[in-house]
Amino acid sequence: MSDRRPRAAWRRSPAEPPATAASPSPEPPADRPSVMQAGLYRDGHRVSSPATLAETFRQLREHPDGMAWIALQRPTEQELHSLAAEFDLHELAVEDAMEAHQRPKLERYGSTLFVVLRAARYLDAQEEVEFGELHVFVGPDFLITVRHGAAPDLSTVRRRMEKDPELLALGPEAVLYAILDAVVDGYAPVVAGVQNDIDEIETEVFGGDPAVSRRIYELSREMVEFQRATRPLVGMLHALMAGFAKYGTDEELQRYLRDVADHVTHTSERVDGFRQALTDILTVNATLVTQQQNAEMRALAEAGFEQNEEIKKISSWAAILFAPTLVGTIYGMNFDAMPELDWAFGYPFAILLMAVVCTSLYFIFKRRDWL
Repeated sequence: MSDRRPRAAWRRSPAEPPATAASPSPEPPADRPSVMQAGLYRDGHRVSSPATLAETFRQLREHPDGMAWIALQRPTEQELHSLAAEFDLHELAVEDAMEAHQRPKLERYGSTLFVVLRAARYLDAQEEVEFGELHVFVGPDFLITVRHGAAPDLSTVRRRMEKDPELLALGPEAVLYAILDAVVDGYAPVVAGVQNDIDEIETEVFGGDPAVSRRIYELSREMVEFQRATRPLVGMLHALMAGFAKYGTDEELQRYLRDVADHVTHTSERVDGFRQALTDILTVNATLVTQQQNAEMRALAEAGFEQNEEIKKISSWAAILFAPTLVGTIYGMNFDAMPELDWAFGYPFAILLMAVVCTSLYFIFKRRDWL
């Protein structure tokens, strides 16, 4: 990085709120492909606010001791090519900035650093995490941000920096630090929101909510995305700290960058813990669902068994009652040639036969536990 800037100690003002305290800036209208904000700074103070890229380029050439800070949101291909031609940006970095959907990374192309960051914000109404993408080009006398998404709110970073000329006078390295600090600070409310979601999910799991499995799955997917945003940032910050030390960046700025690295490490560990907790909760939920299904199957089996016992009893009594009906039906046919019609003991014999058959069936069913 450039070493021509004055070196001065920097302290964050205790009255200055963190970057995450402000609400995110609104999305640009659909018929407006890009939003640009540019400023030309000298010795930590803004000297002009060019309205176009061409004007920014012209003023920076007229004031070679200045620094240009250009912020773009969803820029057009023409705007990026114009920046690339003016600041000699590498074509691969420009292509990444145009396509977006990049993983966090830190790359050096000559005297220019190219940084990709994934910002995040928690949406309370939807109870979900929204991710944005930020590309940063850092050169000796310029810093360019290309934002895809609503987060982070870089206008707050600019206001903070302009209120602290001592920090801004350190050049593009200080602006890069402030952007990293804002992105990392933005992770804190996300972590708090996710922790609250996990607490609610645990209550729903043990409460038997049937929709909790879907919520666990959706939150797990968000944590995978969150992990992809935070885990590479740990190595990136360590590499950036090594570069700051190599190029003699202000020592106080190096200390604050180490503080950001500590926060990122803590956040990354929390996200890893969230993923493990969601995996455990999903396992517990599957176990509880299985237990509930087993209990329902057991209840159905018991009900079927009881129903089967009742059917056995009904069938047994129906068979017992059917026996005398059969005998009585045969003897009630009133045919002339039937045997035993003129027998004096015919009636008692029929009654006795009915009794013997019914008693025999009763004891047979009783022995088989049907009655």
